[in-house]
Amino acid sequence: MRSVGVEEELLLVDADSGAPLAVSGAVLAAAERVAWQNPGTGGRRDHAFEKELQKEQLEFATKPVTEMGELHEEIVRIRGEAAHHAASAGAVVAAVATSPLPVQPSLNAGRRYRWLGEQFGLTAQEQLTCGCHVHVSVGSDEEGVAVLDRIRPWLPVLLAMSANSPFWQGEDSGYASYRSRVWNRWPSAGPVEIFGSADRYHEQVKAMIDTGVLRDEGMIYFDARLSAAYPTVEVRVADVCLDPSTPVLLAALVRGLVETAARSWQDGQPPARIGTSLLRLASWRAGRSGLDGPLLHPETMRETSAENAVEALYRHVREALRDHGDDERVREAIAHLHERGNGARTQRRLHTDGQTLASVVTRCADMTVKP
Repeated sequence: MRSVGVEEELLLVDADSGAPLAVSGAVLAAAERVAWQNPGTGGRRDHAFEKELQKEQLEFATKPVTEMGELHEEIVRIRGEAAHHAASAGAVVAAVATSPLPVQPSLNAGRRYRWLGEQFGLTAQEQLTCGCHVHVSVGSDEEGVAVLDRIRPWLPVLLAMSANSPFWQGEDSGYASYRSRVWNRWPSAGPVEIFGSADRYHEQVKAMIDTGVLRDEGMIYFDARLSAAYPTVEVRVADVCLDPSTPVLLAALVRGLVETAARSWQDGQPPARIGTSLLRLASWRAGRSGLDGPLLHPETMRETSAENAVEALYRHVREALRDHGDDERVREAIAHLHERGNGARTQRRLHTDGQTLASVVTRCADMTVKP
């Protein structure tokens, strides 16, 4: 069975005001101290956390697992650890994909981040966004690229399901996922063409880096890519999700997409020849609507309801879900998501109920660490 891992980026905020705090260095130092006091297996002194572009955010990665129940436990556990370390720096963690409150982010120190700031100006300086990345193991680069070619039209549905960034600089953006719009300011971000082979994929990546616009392979910000560090396909399209059960749903669906695409490739079935320009429209529509408006159907690229688009995704991967033992969990999670809504709906509901944006953030911080 293919293994799955999840990376999440969390916002570091003040527990009372909800304002983002530039304390990632102190939070990471706290994690280091705990790791040294409690060495893991084989005496290793490590932890799950890393710094990100801005000092107001914290990233973590789960270990690879095959069971979705174990993945849920991992996410809940590490979010709890993040909250504990953040508290030592006078902060709390909030799984929101953009800050609802106005903020002037602070680039982290280091040569790489300094280069990004100089190269990309306001795009880098304003880029305080938190995403969720799902890694699924593949047997080879050739299989991985075959998967990338075949999952392209389904990724906007995952974005709509995860949408959790309706507010930007103190205002309602009008989008369910404004993070996706801000993220797509990067020149290498978004949907890409069909590659056809691993050689073609690597040639394209090398050509992009050779332009000098990008610093290295880490800046290949495709919606889905081959991981540079692991033998995985990495799907990067989602917002970080408020409820810790939602990234588990995404992970199960992504594994289903990867397995379905790999089987299609093995059977000699070609990928759908949908142009990148249409996929950009589907991505925009998903970011605008989330689950509260129309989406583009992944197979026809015509407007349909969010419920129909999600149902099409479920049907597409249902056989793989059954083979993985994930079908019942996914059906229940989808029904629950439609009933309660995604993070964008939750944030707007809290604000509509008369809460200030500061209160929205602090309530979301509470929800972040709820099992």
